[in-house]
Amino acid sequence: MNYHVLEDDNFHYMDEDERIDLGVFDTVEEAINRAKKSVDDFLRENFRPGMTPEDLYRGYVDFGPDPFIISDDSSCQFSAWDYAKVRCPKICKETMNRSAN
Repeated sequence: MNYHVLEDDNFHYMDEDERIDLGVFDTVEEAINRAKKSVDDFLRENFRPGMTPEDLYRGYVDFGPDPFIISDDSSCQFSAWDYAKVRCPKICKETMNRSAN
């Protein structure tokens, strides 16, 4: 079974011309990890000192990547928005900790 990871852009919602192909993976874990990396990269690159997790999430929802997985595997579930919501507080904390050192 294959897992195809595509990425839309929240800024260009529903515009398939802006869609990016992130690859085809053999396992659900690989596909989800690739999708997560895309979200994490955006969050880390767009964090600014003093931002709250809510600020970071708002920026993600407005401008961030929205990777999704296409597969015949009905157990394959991934929501980039849900993942970003969980990651924003962690990214803010980890980035602030790095800045303090």
